[in-house]
Amino acid sequence: MRDPINATRRLLSKAGQDLEFRARLLADPRAAIEREFCVTLPEGHEILVHENTHAATHLVLPPLDERGEEEREAARTGAASLEFLKKTMYDPAPPIRPAAVRPESAGVGAASRETLARAARESIRRGLDFLESAIDGNGAWHCIRFNIADPDIPRHFERPAFVSALCVLALENCREARAKAICAATRSHLADTMEYPGFWRYYRHLPQDLDSTALCSLVLGSHPWILLGRNVPRILANRDEEGRFMTWVLAEDEPDVVSTFRIEADTVVNANIIAYLGDHPATEDARAWLESLVTEGSLEGSSKWYPDTVAIYYAITRAMVRAQPALDRLGPVLTDRILALRDGHGEFGNVLQTAQAVSALFNAGGLDRIDARREVDRLLGEQREDGSWPELLAFGDASLKWGVVGQIGHGSESVTSAFCIEALERLTGALGA
Repeated sequence: MRDPINATRRLLSKAGQDLEFRARLLADPRAAIEREFCVTLPEGHEILVHENTHAATHLVLPPLDERGEEEREAARTGAASLEFLKKTMYDPAPPIRPAAVRPESAGVGAASRETLARAARESIRRGLDFLESAIDGNGAWHCIRFNIADPDIPRHFERPAFVSALCVLALENCREARAKAICAATRSHLADTMEYPGFWRYYRHLPQDLDSTALCSLVLGSHPWILLGRNVPRILANRDEEGRFMTWVLAEDEPDVVSTFRIEADTVVNANIIAYLGDHPATEDARAWLESLVTEGSLEGSSKWYPDTVAIYYAITRAMVRAQPALDRLGPVLTDRILALRDGHGEFGNVLQTAQAVSALFNAGGLDRIDARREVDRLLGEQREDGSWPELLAFGDASLKWGVVGQIGHGSESVTSAFCIEALERLTGALGA
């Protein structure tokens, strides 16, 4: 696994001991770094290596903030000014479309494994048809911001980097070439929205946050700022006294516009940071906290931003895979906990919850404990003719437990479709295809 915490230290240490490597790093830093870490660095990003000597000292200045002074000043009143918030929206958002009429069976339950796998593969390709039509030319995914409690409140389109990263992390598990192309375009978009030294914010008037930053960093692992861990010191500095990571990164020159609905330690946010930073002593306290919640069965309601327990399990299993072997021992427990979410009919809930449960079981090593045919049948039965799956609540402040701002939800057909494609890819593998 890549180690952004120690990557720069590794380069410096090797350059101090291996003169041949030092010479290569000075002469052609791009080639030397790509060879050392087995990555391909993005084109158009220049890599410079300077050598301090006893007669020369190099002072490196950070880049200027891409936001102008006028925008930074407007953001200071953003929480109270909907006008500034609306500048991050892309309206009008269409009304929610009804879900597909779900038949009793899509007719594939008794089919051979090969026939079922072909049907799933065709469903994936239709889903990609839809995504290609829905994602904008810059590679940005859209989401819809809506009020959970009052459907009459206007709906808004939004394109935060967080949504693009969340979806790409699901879609990149699809083996189709078109899925890889979509992910590549989105990586370019995320690089364009990154703030030095590797941070992101959901809305322009909000502070930078570790949830957006962790997910975008996972997607952009080969970008030099991310590969070399430029954002790691600030991430590690944003922990509470118990070693858990806090969501918001509050800078001295920015307003605290999140205090009224702030939750210090969110389980999914911590899982996403662990997925990025990996198995390292700096994440040990956060890992121990998550492990205790999982083993005690206390995850329900532990996240402000992710309303469904299955979404929390999904994030933790993703961290388990990416931070190996840090959370490996949780695999059997997580499998049991996820299976226990099924209702009396053996279902995990809506199609988005089903897709996330399938992928979480795959991550936890428990996919063989469900009927792959049944789950493929469910996913195929809820896909629309245009290849999409329905808009459903994916994340948001579903209750007023931590604040008084409002019950704001986020979701879109594109978001649901990304997770359904990921789940179908996992299920075709379980069918041996």
